[in-house]
Amino acid sequence: MAIDTHAPRLDETGRHRRLRLRRRGSARWSGRPGVRARWAKNAGWYIFLTALSLLVLYPIWMTIVRAISTPLPYIDEGQPLWWVRPQWDIFWRAFTLGDMGRAFFISAIMTTVIVVAQVLTSVLAAYAFAFLEFPLKRLMFVVVIATLMLPIEVTLIANVKTIREVAWLGVDSIQSLSAPFLATAFGIFLIRQGFMGVPKDLRDAATLDGFGHMGFLWRVAVPVARPIIASFIVVSFLSAWNQYTWPRAVTETSSWNTVQIALREVSTTRVDQLNIGFAAAIVAALPILAILIIFQRHLIRGLTAGAVKG
Repeated sequence: MAIDTHAPRLDETGRHRRLRLRRRGSARWSGRPGVRARWAKNAGWYIFLTALSLLVLYPIWMTIVRAISTPLPYIDEGQPLWWVRPQWDIFWRAFTLGDMGRAFFISAIMTTVIVVAQVLTSVLAAYAFAFLEFPLKRLMFVVVIATLMLPIEVTLIANVKTIREVAWLGVDSIQSLSAPFLATAFGIFLIRQGFMGVPKDLRDAATLDGFGHMGFLWRVAVPVARPIIASFIVVSFLSAWNQYTWPRAVTETSSWNTVQIALREVSTTRVDQLNIGFAAAIVAALPILAILIIFQRHLIRGLTAGAVKG
């Protein structure tokens, strides 16, 4: 009588297969709660971010509604979330009422001069503090950073007196509007931190290629720190465009009003013309919105530079 010696081995193989299938099935079923938890977590984050976006956009929407709506009927309706008896020409009226065209031109020139000067001086000074060695380097850097603690009100009187005494500057001029802001400690600090992240291998390679300080600065250091420099351009633009105290102190005639001063003069206390002030504020914010859209990618990269290594 022949004995089948292969039967136990086949039974054992089948048992292993059944066990393997059971494990796969149990793993598949055990993974479903994890997937559900992940989906629930993502849905929660989307709901939270949507609510946060609505919270941020709500003041902007209400400003637009107040600008378009006729003031008195809008107040009588209980100030709803939509416009009442819209005035679609209100933005043009606000633009022409305070001579905002000339104010835009003055602010554009002043802002351009300030931004270009601040970027240039900040890049050069940051390079010196990051790569060069000279006596009292750390002390000078501390002194530069310490100026960040001085608000404009502390130096306002001294700067106005200087502007009035220097004939080339004078009042009612682009020089007087931009001279005190041609350099900034914040830009020096920010760009220096970007330069400190330049790998030493790039510095050695640039030296072997025969690059001097200017060649290394403009061909290596600046391209590497480009996101940070772009972020500083946005900050510098916002600071220059939104200036009110200094232009108010050094201008004597309305023909040299900047956007913020013109915006203040367009605003009115009459209830039936309140929407003109809201419309003028929206018009004044359009260049800022354009700059943020143009530099959005660089701004995000600059703000997140160094957050993730590798």
